[in-house]
Amino acid sequence: MTEKTGELDLTPDQLLSTTRTVRKRLDLTRPVERKLLEECLDLALQAPTGGNLQGWHFVLVTNPEPKRAITDLYRKSKTKNDPQSTQDEHQKNMDSSAYLAEHLHEVPVLVIPCVEGRVENAPLLLQAVTWGSILPATWSFMLAARARGLGTAWTSLHLEYEKDVAEVLGIPFEEVMQVALIPVAHTIGTDFKSGMRIPTDERVHWDSW
Repeated sequence: MTEKTGELDLTPDQLLSTTRTVRKRLDLTRPVERKLLEECLDLALQAPTGGNLQGWHFVLVTNPEPKRAITDLYRKSKTKNDPQSTQDEHQKNMDSSAYLAEHLHEVPVLVIPCVEGRVENAPLLLQAVTWGSILPATWSFMLAARARGLGTAWTSLHLEYEKDVAEVLGIPFEEVMQVALIPVAHTIGTDFKSGMRIPTDERVHWDSW
């Protein structure tokens, strides 16, 4: 594993509770050092796997031309899938999402986690094993990024046009499934706080529902 670089002074609890979805506070002007990304990927590959599988791949997109092509598909999906109206309490998130869509091509790095095999038509157990492998690895990448002053956001709108994105990046669509698109950039400030959440006792069930 590479030597750690530029880590924030966060306890494990602080890291887990302040790794936010970052959209408007992504620094679109500052390049992300390759060494930082490699450190995050080293940690991602240490994540637990489902069914002892590790058919993981991470495609990092930094060149302007493919970023622009992916952004066009992302915006197309957003236009198609956005709700016609939004409750007031969700409007802030919608505005933030719109900002990201507008500036996605300017984000220094787009990371697309992938996993070998296609499971959209597979039995539920196989789907669970597959997603249960790549999702922890992706979250580990995002936690490692936060610890190094990088911001990320878990997005999936591009999956509406996954095959088109596969063609842009040369991903073998029939053998490899994309699972997310993670914009990565240095953050404008690092003072992120815990998010507003439903109280634990309203979502936790002991022994029965």
